[in-house]
Amino acid sequence: MYSYNKEVREVLRAHPDGLTCAQINEIVKAPEGRILAVVKSMPDAYIDRWQYRGTQKYLSAVWCVVNVPENCPKPNKNEKTT
Repeated sequence: MYSYNKEVREVLRAHPDGLTCAQINEIVKAPEGRILAVVKSMPDAYIDRWQYRGTQKYLSAVWCVVNVPENCPKPNKNEKTT
């Protein structure tokens, strides 16, 4: 089975305000229900908030990914922090 992790991560990084699974699926075009399984398996994905959809009856999770800094220096054992 094809993994959509890379595509979903790229889409979420391109949308820093987050997207619902339905919005992600409009872009990625994955099989029905696959996006939810993908975001649940991603260690850097989290639910940022909930929003109503449709006729205000149902809530949808808005998913985001953690933005990891490009240059995160490793601490020096000899240096003391304050």
